[in-house]
Amino acid sequence: MAKQVWKFEPTNRWVRTTFQGETIADSKQAVLMIESRRELDYYFPLADVRQDLLSESDHTQTSGYRGLRRFWHVRVGDHLAENAAWTYEPQRKRPDLSGYIAFDWNAMDRWYEEDEEVFLHARHPYHRVDTIKSRRHIEVIIDGVKVADTTQPYLLFETGIKTRYYIARQDVEMDLLTPTETQSICPYKGVASYYAVQVNGETYTDAVFSYPDPIPETPKIKGLLSFWPEKDKRIQILVDGESQS
Repeated sequence: MAKQVWKFEPTNRWVRTTFQGETIADSKQAVLMIESRRELDYYFPLADVRQDLLSESDHTQTSGYRGLRRFWHVRVGDHLAENAAWTYEPQRKRPDLSGYIAFDWNAMDRWYEEDEEVFLHARHPYHRVDTIKSRRHIEVIIDGVKVADTTQPYLLFETGIKTRYYIARQDVEMDLLTPTETQSICPYKGVASYYAVQVNGETYTDAVFSYPDPIPETPKIKGLLSFWPEKDKRIQILVDGESQS
């Protein structure tokens, strides 16, 4: 088993989280815990937390790596988020978390960095998303049918993820695409919408995605379309004539 690595570092960001309309934690001194398994958690100084809304749980967890973790409930009126926060007892060879508390991202209602809402999880400070205009020749072929062809794509390079090719709608056979109700959230790009593709009588559900209103950091992909070859092996993306599968 690979050795776990902890990084406990200041964010220099104003971080807040809310539950049932109440701000539970509000700090300009929060720190970010980064673990080698890519887990990300904000830890707030207890002085910046509504401790009157916390009650200690009888639930604990213990491991040789993490040490003793104590859990806390968050209550606002009649609404209870069980085991929604935790603190750590001091542990040798691990960052000192004394005086800090962390909250389960999904147990809270909203999270903010400065004045922008953040979705899904905290943004990793060492995670890059670069969107670059290109003259590469991109073709998308599904079951032998060419559904997209462009020489003016945007290539999106994201840490740990395969290169994505974003294509303008005028270079896509839009009559083959049908919007679906599927959505997903990315903390680095925003809310994605999806399309099904109909080719040769078959439907490839959610094989295309688009960010109609991306977050300010990724404006170049607004409204462009990206095909998802992982959905089906018959979806091929050719870059300058070479298959990317």
